[in-house]
Amino acid sequence: MPSPPPTGRSEQLMPYPTPKALRDTATVFSRETTPELRSPISIIFAMGQPLLFLVLFGSMLVGTDPNLGNAAGAGDGDVWQWFVPGILVMMCLMGPLSAGHGMLAELNGGQMERFGATPISRTAIILGRTGKDTVTLFAQAALLTIIAIPLGMDLHVPGALATMALLTLLATGLSAFSYVLAIASRPSGNLFWIVTQMLIFPITLLSGILLPVDAGPRWLSAIAAINPITYIVDAARTLFAGYFLSTSVAAGITAAVAIAIIGMTLSTRAMKRGL
Repeated sequence: MPSPPPTGRSEQLMPYPTPKALRDTATVFSRETTPELRSPISIIFAMGQPLLFLVLFGSMLVGTDPNLGNAAGAGDGDVWQWFVPGILVMMCLMGPLSAGHGMLAELNGGQMERFGATPISRTAIILGRTGKDTVTLFAQAALLTIIAIPLGMDLHVPGALATMALLTLLATGLSAFSYVLAIASRPSGNLFWIVTQMLIFPITLLSGILLPVDAGPRWLSAIAAINPITYIVDAARTLFAGYFLSTSVAAGITAAVAIAIIGMTLSTRAMKRGL
């Protein structure tokens, strides 16, 4: 028995079957990235503080301790191999962890409510937004790494790419956590800013991003040991130097994967309840 002829409209719209979740994610991703593509200068402005740390603070570290670079296995006292991965993680904390600010504005302005009235998948909303955040971070991290080369850093390309992959996992989780805070803190947004500001600076200082935690007292090292970002920073420095088979790399990947899974789980649940 011959099958009924397909309608021309459905063939034009969907010449090849695509899962709805992928289509929805691509729609959200396109919606979020279009403003960035129209004004790419905003990506550079957003990395202003990490860039200042790189140029000013990093330059002051050069020559202060020839063994500093060896802490990451960089060898030859290469301080930049030790410092640049830390700055990349700092940028990951300041960018994706603050990504919920945009969603908070849309929640209060009613855009997200209208967006939620569509049949688009709530999970796709989170996936599309976190995808945009990770792509933006990748572009910023690549630019920051290139800037560090004329400052004296010896770039190990495979190690740098592996570090970018690790940061992508971390950015996915932190961005998702940021959206959870945005949904929970509406309409005032006070909770969002209190939590993010209280987290960013202690985590930055207690993960050894700027200075080695081992040089501090024992109680400081004990607190740093329960900070998951500490293990990600150590893994990033080890990968950046080109050392892939290391226990610190395994610990850092485990921490990044755990943050990504927990963040995505909480954010998708919050999105389904909040819209």
